[in-house]
Amino acid sequence: MKALRLHGVGDLRLHDEPAPTAGAGESLLRVTAVGICGSDLHWLEDASIGDAALTKPLIIGHEFAAVIESGAQRGQRVAVDPAIACEKCEFCLEGNPNFCDHLIFAGHGSDDGALRETMAWPTRCLYPIPDALTDADGAVLEPLGVAIHAVDLSHLKPGMTVGVFGCGPIGLLTLQVARAAGATRIIATDKLAHRLEAARSLGATVVLQAADGEENAEVLALTNGQGVHVAFEAAGENAAVETAIAVTRKGGNVILSGIPSDDRTAFTASTARRKGLTIKLVRRMKHVYPRAIRLAESGMVDVRSIVTHRFPITEFEKAFSVATRREGLKVIIEP
Repeated sequence: MKALRLHGVGDLRLHDEPAPTAGAGESLLRVTAVGICGSDLHWLEDASIGDAALTKPLIIGHEFAAVIESGAQRGQRVAVDPAIACEKCEFCLEGNPNFCDHLIFAGHGSDDGALRETMAWPTRCLYPIPDALTDADGAVLEPLGVAIHAVDLSHLKPGMTVGVFGCGPIGLLTLQVARAAGATRIIATDKLAHRLEAARSLGATVVLQAADGEENAEVLALTNGQGVHVAFEAAGENAAVETAIAVTRKGGNVILSGIPSDDRTAFTASTARRKGLTIKLVRRMKHVYPRAIRLAESGMVDVRSIVTHRFPITEFEKAFSVATRREGLKVIIEP
């Protein structure tokens, strides 16, 4: 089988490797679609992300769909949860598998991910994809799950005004989930014009060009000087974090989904303190795949328009180049 491994900074190589076999409790998968995530770009650009560093050639990729190639479910198309929780530690038993003490995560650290033709994965982590959804749609269910978790953390209530700061795939999916949860006004910002246009088409009521905080006054003016009830930061940039803090109303919630390239997040403490803001960081997701599938299948969240580029695995260099330049939205590789 073909497998794409990261050997170091900017060093991706396509290998021919033996096909795996499924062990107890696993299914053999033929991978059909893999989304390139911002965290994959961190791995490519730095050979690390946060405190996790490359220790061996790693197959990255954790947003994926596949077809089961073994067992009673052979032929079933599935979306794949990239997180394998132990289901036994304190956090798992509390219903917080995203904090699992023994978590295995596809394409992270020493755990190989999905950018390969076939792989074995626990059957309990597989979710059937309805006929209405394509394989590429199935790959987008993972970032949609992150967006659902972000909105869950925000305690968003119907009728609230929200801000979405950063309109890449996670921001655009968060925007749609917030709208489905009852947000009546959604103010979205980004530096890229095509992302703002996407935000407008997916339900933002106002879109503004991000300009390192110059847009803050306009956001406040749109909310009668009070600010948004909930701010979702999905840019991974401190300027977006500062904006989220600056334009959230007193007692509001700020949800940080972005991953900063330098592993540092900074904001003006006095502003956040005097407003009594609640700030939460998003750690992947919990058990949200069934909800993600229902939202996508019903059309309440448009996952299909998030995908703007598709490449075979042999054109991985072109795929990662497009993703690195932030062209389009979601880039899919089809092994």
